[in-house]
Amino acid sequence: MREQVAVFFGEFMGTFLLVFIGTSSVAVAVLFNALVGLMQVAAVWGLGVTLAIYATRHLSCAHLNPAVSLGMVLTKRMRPRLLLPYWASQLLGGMTAGAMVFVLFHSSIAGYEVSNGIVRGSPESVRTAMLFGEYFPNPAIPAPWFEVTLGTAMLVEGLGTFILVTMIFLLTEGCNVGRPSDGLAPLFIGGTVSVLIAITGPLTQTGINPARDFGPRIIAFVAGWGSVAIPGVKGGFFLVYIAAPLLGGALAAACFRFVVAPLMSARASSSATCACQSVQPE
Repeated sequence: MREQVAVFFGEFMGTFLLVFIGTSSVAVAVLFNALVGLMQVAAVWGLGVTLAIYATRHLSCAHLNPAVSLGMVLTKRMRPRLLLPYWASQLLGGMTAGAMVFVLFHSSIAGYEVSNGIVRGSPESVRTAMLFGEYFPNPAIPAPWFEVTLGTAMLVEGLGTFILVTMIFLLTEGCNVGRPSDGLAPLFIGGTVSVLIAITGPLTQTGINPARDFGPRIIAFVAGWGSVAIPGVKGGFFLVYIAAPLLGGALAAACFRFVVAPLMSARASSSATCACQSVQPE
């Protein structure tokens, strides 16, 4: 029982840290221009992911993302019965982070809305709702000629999650003799997130984590943004930021389990280099 509490608390705390650091970076960039350029925001997000993994991987293996947890189940690295509790812990962590960001920045958000003639809950309030959930295309990029369709947004989020989950498998798989040491793996995972944000941020704000999007989005919904938060100005938030990442994570797991891992095993010089990752505790 105590092990289960530690595991679920680890997922809650790690997701909270990841989402709080990341969404706060968006907030200070939008409200104060404190971070200049997409790469600075991407770097803070990546550092947030790295710190969250280091802080909690001794408790729960630090999935911190429902798509990662689904991938772990499909590759038999985690017991299926733990999936829903993991998801619940991650969502609660994301919601708590979103609530904390609102508490810290609510007066600044209100001031920004007044100074820019934004009425919260109107379509224009997507410029402040983006502090919590993600939107396509990125509302912070003023390009009236630029459009992202629902299908393109789903592809971006699915592909981004596929790459992230695949990299996590590669960085933690014993058969991959080229992987960094276990102590350095979180740095490379955080770096992967930074790279993905730098590339796809203008398109979808780069969710690639259903808990990161849905948790803060719920807070925005109840804090006055209403339909701008859920289902979003264009709708489709569930397909783009929840369904597509979960599908991307599942495809990454299938590709790794049935294609990549067997190929690496065949190339391994000895079975000792291919020790399976342990499943989560009972």
